[in-house]
Amino acid sequence: MATALLTCTLWGPWAPGAAAATFTVDPTQVVLTTRGGSALLSLTNRSTETLRFELSVFAWTQSEGGEIQLEPTEDIVFFPALLTLGPNETRRVRIGSVTSFETLEKSYRIFVEELPPLSASSGGVRVLTKMGIPIFMRPEEATAAPRLSVPDAAGSQVRFSLSNEGTVHFVPQAITVRGLAGDRVAFEQQVEGWYVLAGGRRDFELPVPEAACEQVTSIEVDVQLESDSLHEQLQTPNGVCAS
Repeated sequence: MATALLTCTLWGPWAPGAAAATFTVDPTQVVLTTRGGSALLSLTNRSTETLRFELSVFAWTQSEGGEIQLEPTEDIVFFPALLTLGPNETRRVRIGSVTSFETLEKSYRIFVEELPPLSASSGGVRVLTKMGIPIFMRPEEATAAPRLSVPDAAGSQVRFSLSNEGTVHFVPQAITVRGLAGDRVAFEQQVEGWYVLAGGRRDFELPVPEAACEQVTSIEVDVQLESDSLHEQLQTPNGVCAS
């Protein structure tokens, strides 16, 4: 599952007619391999006005809570760093690496940031878009190894972890937490999944609904992956309400 991180920035005084320029970036994920150490990123201006962009790249790690952590890097090179695209114009950015491949996948993000127009326009606000595209340096032995911990439940909270003991990242397709009262479903929640990088871990914590915490006799966690699934269960015969 390819995912791009997108943020928006307002430029100019606020007005009810705020709008974002339309452009696309393809692909939404870049993979560099030992057999193909460079790639092309295409930017297309879908609007009727000229757009300007600035590109930057960072090494990407993440905390155990899943927060993005970015550090400046010189591992990845790209050209050009500044782009001006006329209406319906497409430009390509070449991306390559100047560092060695290792046994664990290296991860980066290249940001495509829309710049303010050279001349201010009247009648509204421009919403400037900044899009982060993952770049992965994939090793020859590319295997993800997802591991799901047995959930822990106390104080009306459910906690569990997804870890990756493999050499490349994975992305959960769906994560479902379910509380059972005997055979009856007392509550069910979908948890948003995201990248778990090679050698990394993501911790999850979510509240149990107050109306269900006394009834719950077991907690199930199901993780749907691209071609597999994980399941763990915790028995909670005394419920999980906060004391």
